[in-house]
Amino acid sequence: MMRRFSGDRLVVATHNKGKMEEISALLAPFSVTVIGAGALGLAEPAETETTFAGNARIKAHFAAKASGLPALADDSGITIDALDGAPGVYTADWAETGNGRDFVMAMTRVWSELEARHAPYPRSAQFRCTLVMAWPDGHDEVFEGMMAGQVVWPMRGDQGHGYDPIFQPDGFDVTFGEMDRWEKNRISHRADAFRKLVAGCFA
Repeated sequence: MMRRFSGDRLVVATHNKGKMEEISALLAPFSVTVIGAGALGLAEPAETETTFAGNARIKAHFAAKASGLPALADDSGITIDALDGAPGVYTADWAETGNGRDFVMAMTRVWSELEARHAPYPRSAQFRCTLVMAWPDGHDEVFEGMMAGQVVWPMRGDQGHGYDPIFQPDGFDVTFGEMDRWEKNRISHRADAFRKLVAGCFA
């Protein structure tokens, strides 16, 4: 039996302002006060797992124990079939430089590796999001969302973030980078995971 959320305050285990806004908007109908981990001064735990669920669990349990409140964390990234699922949990790491993240560099690496492998078209990929809701007593619930599509080149669009300019979702002729932000948020991997979270813990 899935555990329901029964409080009025929820910690979101992120220091990312954009992610906070997105999650706050999704939870607005449920009269929940959403507090970011950054606002509570919580540290960011090391993400040492090799799966999205594993890393989301680390973040959610860390925030729940530190705050004494239920906590929600997500881990997300892009998996590319012809690259054996890479970059996967290392999606952000591929963009790391000595001074911040460079996603143009990361997207260029993706395409270069696909070319080096002579990957067939369409170059199928998935954006994946795993949400973990954890309670201070150690209980958790896990929800996985996915958006299927393909990697395209050259990069297109300046909306969104990360790898959005090279990801064209199935059923569309535009990339996430060209798509209106609210349209993307409606169909995205995170929206898919959130629908499952709401049905399981809030509805």
